[in-house]
Amino acid sequence: MKEPWSIKSRARECAESGDAFQSGQKIRAAIFPDPESSGYLRKDYTIEAWENRKGEEDPFSCWLTTYEPPVTEEKAEDVVDDDPETLLKRLVDEEEEHTENARYILAVMLERKKLLRETDTQEIPSGILRIYEHRKSGDVYIIKDPQIALTDVDRVQEEVRQLLDPSTTVAEETSENLEPIEELSKENPANSQPSSKNEEAEGVLETKNTDEVE
Repeated sequence: MKEPWSIKSRARECAESGDAFQSGQKIRAAIFPDPESSGYLRKDYTIEAWENRKGEEDPFSCWLTTYEPPVTEEKAEDVVDDDPETLLKRLVDEEEEHTENARYILAVMLERKKLLRETDTQEIPSGILRIYEHRKSGDVYIIKDPQIALTDVDRVQEEVRQLLDPSTTVAEETSENLEPIEELSKENPANSQPSSKNEEAEGVLETKNTDEVE
């Protein structure tokens, strides 16, 4: 069954006061359950409005962020169809259950590239949701952590390689795109240098599950 977790865009004005946000302004972002669906609604507030808000239910997730005006859209010729960010946006938008593992791996890749930051984690009956914010655009991705079994790591990473570059074979690697994931295992001082790709990926998942939210 599809889960209604989509990309939530940053607002240009406060949901409570209607005041327009200014570049560099600290604001409070929050996600609430959508009363008209089983999904979520995003609202953004000035700090003052958030502190004085009344009568609203508690948010599903909230965090402090910095407002920046929406970035100018890239020219078509500058967009790479199979880059990790574009692929993640497409997979999140499509919300196909069979791409759940790939979405999670892509989000971790983009986090390590400093394009996304994890702002929160929430437990729901069906698992753990990780909330990611795009550092430049402010877009939010709600990604389910599929708790990938270590025995499935190689298969999932190969699936991501094929999605990023369908022309590759199993023997070929899109190492440039997967490098940020593999580096996670090296950042964990408790781990020795991995001796295989499978061990590197295992370190990724183990480290990710213990990372603190920035």
